[in-house]
Amino acid sequence: MSNSAHAAAGGLYSFKSWYARRLAPVRRRLVASNVPPAVITMAGIGFGACAGGVLALMRPGPAAGAAVAALLAARLACANLDGGVARDGDRATPFGAVLNEIGDRAAEFAVLAGCLALAPAALVLVTALAATLPSWVALAGAAAGLGRIQGGPVGKTERCLLLALIAAIGWPSVLLWVLAAGSALTAVVRAARLARGSRATQVAGSSQ
Repeated sequence: MSNSAHAAAGGLYSFKSWYARRLAPVRRRLVASNVPPAVITMAGIGFGACAGGVLALMRPGPAAGAAVAALLAARLACANLDGGVARDGDRATPFGAVLNEIGDRAAEFAVLAGCLALAPAALVLVTALAATLPSWVALAGAAAGLGRIQGGPVGKTERCLLLALIAAIGWPSVLLWVLAAGSALTAVVRAARLARGSRATQVAGSSQ
């Protein structure tokens, strides 16, 4: 996705290109060391599980917030690096893309599992299901040939921020509801963007 497309996506996703540039030296070192992209994906899941462990075991406060924020930054770095390493190392495969998606969902579920110690299980389950909706809409758009829609208002990066806030200040039920509602809203926004893109494609095709 181009820089302009990142900006159009809105939210913290607009900073993805900037983050990828900061990670470029790490990506080159991983490619040079012949590290398999799948290992990076698995590391992302591990960082997510560790963040979930902090949420479950540490009292909310600055230390817990800093730990979860650092672990989720590492989890996002892995989500950025696995695909980049696959492309730069000429190791990109269709199944690698599937594994990438599975890794993203597994890492997010692992973090949210830590919230079972802080909030009712039903709320955590609803939040976990809602958090998948933006990705399902994006994948449906890609499958239909309309491109992969990204961005907020509550995309992957914003969800990580909300989880770090839970670790830092508490209020797990309130912030989980925000995460769930924001995820559902993001799915609706993405679906609307896909609908506009589909209509624009139809109009362009009929005018040719």
